[in-house]
Amino acid sequence: MAQITAADVKKLRDMTGAGMMDCKKALTECNADVDAAVDFLRKKGLAAASKKAGRVAAEGTVVAQSDGACGILVEVNSETDFSSKNEYFTGFSSKLGELALREKPADLDALKALDFDGSTVQEALTRLISTIGENMAIRRYALAEVDAGVVSAYVHAGGKIGVLIGIRGQANDALSDLARGIAMHVAAVNPQYVSRDEVSAEAVEREKTVLSERAAASGKPENIIEKIVAGQLNKFYSEVCLLEQEYVLDTDLTVGKAVKAVQADAEIVVMQRFQLGEGIEKEESDFAAEVAAQVNG
Repeated sequence: MAQITAADVKKLRDMTGAGMMDCKKALTECNADVDAAVDFLRKKGLAAASKKAGRVAAEGTVVAQSDGACGILVEVNSETDFSSKNEYFTGFSSKLGELALREKPADLDALKALDFDGSTVQEALTRLISTIGENMAIRRYALAEVDAGVVSAYVHAGGKIGVLIGIRGQANDALSDLARGIAMHVAAVNPQYVSRDEVSAEAVEREKTVLSERAAASGKPENIIEKIVAGQLNKFYSEVCLLEQEYVLDTDLTVGKAVKAVQADAEIVVMQRFQLGEGIEKEESDFAAEVAAQVNG
């Protein structure tokens, strides 16, 4: 076996853009023959994939799946909306969701390490990057399980938003229908908390300060200001807390009352919402200018 040097690994990495460990493995398999290692990486779909890794991937899809007692969310990103509709991308994302729901990995790293047709999920994604020619990423993953009750998964706008709702209670069709309805509500309204108990003391004080200063600016007396702030603080809770929001499927009820109407002892214990690309800073580009620059160049 020929000796593999750091210089060999660097050379192969520069030539292919593949990861360091992939380059080392390729050289080992090819007895330190760099040209053979290039072919090895190309056959594995690893060559050039990492060269795309620096490009912003904020499109893609959110996968949401449930078996009734457990649910998963996975966000898989691509660079363009066009590629997210590619059959290879959609097939990979759907199969990844099924795998996650079946295996229930503990976190994102565990998900990426799962077996995926004889390789790991991460290796399969790397091959997909080479096939489609765009940077892609499995950005985040959530698992929800309820020991007694139901978990509903809802996908909105073809994968732009995914929601999991878990309700603890007696599992039946009525509770399942309610969970799905509330998942649709969460997709539309995007509450920040399930109940006011989850709102931090800091957030409440910040809101009180804003409301107090606004009321004081109106010139009203102190005792009136306190009543105004208390009333507006309740309005704040109704805007950010799921249980206190007007239920979009029955506006005569709050979400909390809708739950109690179906099952008096039921309790929402899981609320997870992924919106595609949220928090990713997208690059703004002038397509016409890019084309003009290429023509002039």
